Amino acid sequence: MPQLSPSPELLENLAALNAQFERATPGEILDWTFATYGDDTLFACSFEDVALLHMVWQRSPSTPILFLDTKGHFPETLSFVERMQDLWNLTIVTTEPGPEADAFPCGTDRCCELRKVAPLTAALKGHSAWLSSVKRVDGPTRTSMPIVMWDEKFGLVKVNPLATWTDEDVAYYLQSQGLPEHPLWEQGYASIGCAAMTVKPLVPGDRRSGRWVGLDKAECGLHES
Repeated sequence: MPQLSPSPELLENLAALNAQFERATPGEILDWTFATYGDDTLFACSFEDVALLHMVWQRSPSTPILFLDTKGHFPETLSFVERMQDLWNLTIVTTEPGPEADAFPCGTDRCCELRKVAPLTAALKGHSAWLSSVKRVDGPTRTSMPIVMWDEKFGLVKVNPLATWTDEDVAYYLQSQGLPEHPLWEQGYASIGCAAMTVKPLVPGDRRSGRWVGLDKAECGLHES
């Protein structure tokens, strides 16, 4: 359930900021976020998100980094989380699904609800804003994603600093900063979720076409705009 309702003034301010941020860098957007919300900010990170993770760590190294452990991740993902924690001494908060998720393994109708949405809902309580690394180029369901918005589902402000970036922008940032990337990228994966439902892209140029293979599904429920 939403934690609170936004005031008309807040919505008006967010609309103005969203227009302003269309011309801003991710760093500038993060600077505003931390200046406005400070310790009330949480970053939900899939650990494909190393570019944004690096920017957050540079500006606010104690920011909680939320990792949603669905109990279905690739072993490579779990090892990479540990590697990044050791490298940057991150404050990682790991969630796990409750026992009610046992009846809904990956690919079933309530899997993402119980393994991602419910844990994130609980983790966001008490926070005023959350960060995600969603980009508009990720897929057709994300093309209109605002940069800063009121998240009706979770009842707080959501900031997407990379919304206007392309995959090439992310690749350049990783290379220019000498940053590691998710080890499965080297094997040809382009969007990485739970192992049972993730393959390499099935459609050239559509990086999320390897997600939820065999299902009529494009989103897990965290990022509908």
